[in-house]
Amino acid sequence: MTLIDQLRDSITGPVLGPADDDFAAEVAAWVLSTQHTPDIAVGLTSEEDAAALVRLAAAAGTPVRVLASGHGSAVAVTDGILATTSRLTGVTIDPETRIARINAGCRWADVIEAAGEHGLTPITGASANVGVIGYTLGGGLGPLSRTYGFSSDWARGFRVAVASGEVVTASATENPDLFWALRGGKGGFGIVTSMDFELVELSTIYGGSVFFDAPQIASAVPTWIEWTKTLPETATSSFVILRLPPMEFIPEPLRGKTVISVRFAFVGDAAEGERLFQPIRDIGPTIIDAVAQMPTTAIATIHNDPTDPSPSWDRGLLLNELDADFAKTFLDVAGPDQQVPFVAIEIRHLGGATKRDVPEGSAVGGRGGAYTFFMAGVPDPSLFATVLPPAADAILTAIGPWTAAETTINYAGGLTVPGVYEASWPAATFARLAEVRATYDPNTLFPYGPA
Repeated sequence: MTLIDQLRDSITGPVLGPADDDFAAEVAAWVLSTQHTPDIAVGLTSEEDAAALVRLAAAAGTPVRVLASGHGSAVAVTDGILATTSRLTGVTIDPETRIARINAGCRWADVIEAAGEHGLTPITGASANVGVIGYTLGGGLGPLSRTYGFSSDWARGFRVAVASGEVVTASATENPDLFWALRGGKGGFGIVTSMDFELVELSTIYGGSVFFDAPQIASAVPTWIEWTKTLPETATSSFVILRLPPMEFIPEPLRGKTVISVRFAFVGDAAEGERLFQPIRDIGPTIIDAVAQMPTTAIATIHNDPTDPSPSWDRGLLLNELDADFAKTFLDVAGPDQQVPFVAIEIRHLGGATKRDVPEGSAVGGRGGAYTFFMAGVPDPSLFATVLPPAADAILTAIGPWTAAETTINYAGGLTVPGVYEASWPAATFARLAEVRATYDPNTLFPYGPA
């Protein structure tokens, strides 16, 4: 009996080969420029499906990779089995303990909505469309990071189908080495079927975003940098320079313009938040000012990330402390007067709680970073190989003096840049992650890392 026949006999969810009608839809990536072409696709519907898949794949020596809900991986899968988690949905919340049991197919929108019914909120990513598990396995930096840390700091346990075919619990008291690795170590440990995640008692924040037109960008960037040095840990901010096309899906006031948006999230009294944000409003006239007291159920509107699949190319890293010289250098290579092929260039303010590890320790990389840096290229696949990489390299070379040696894996851009995988963790953490992978997956059933 072939492997695909064995899988069909043992698994409740769909098991598909390339010739099957639903195969392409099953393996479709959110990043439309990525095409997955595995030998077999398996749609998981339960922990039992995951365990059966692992046992059969291990016996056959066939590698297994996971396509999570949300944005998924931009690295093309070209062999073996691709397990999809989109059917593993459902969030259950215990309001007394503030623990949410989140199944592997959930996106942040599912958790935000369920938590909001109890006056609670998750330490979420910037986009509600991102898959919770894949994001959290990489650490995760969202709109509340300076106040509450990495999202993975709030993970309290995982259920994982490991290479032995067992489904195990990884927590502070059970398989603590695996628990340590899953909080920031990203992939190569097994199939995570669910996660227990602690929520915080929070129902409102003072936050949102303001937009300034191109003439204000030259003063907004240095003002924002100096302003971040004065912010308490209860405030998290970022800015993004957007070069927006003249298309109807863009809000009319922004259509066809180059603008800068400053985002803000403050945990505390709205009047204090307004006072803290005033230096940004003083930059000049705004096109849009949407910073106000808001429910945490609307937290994704702070960044307003795209929700529809599209081709994508990006590059990210972390920065050390910034200064006026950085602002001038950055504007010289990426400011509004420069012709660069990037629709978005973003810097987020870190520090505060992101610098402090959880008491039992975690595998998160990037706690030493002061800011993040991220570029999203024009979504034209014809530019991905020849135009965008040298344009990105030119900007990164210019800001090199401020670039941190270490990054974090969720900013590693599909692991396409040599050395970025190793730089995503401190050397000791990187070595320990390799040891944990070897312990739980000695035959590399779950390949992870650069090819």
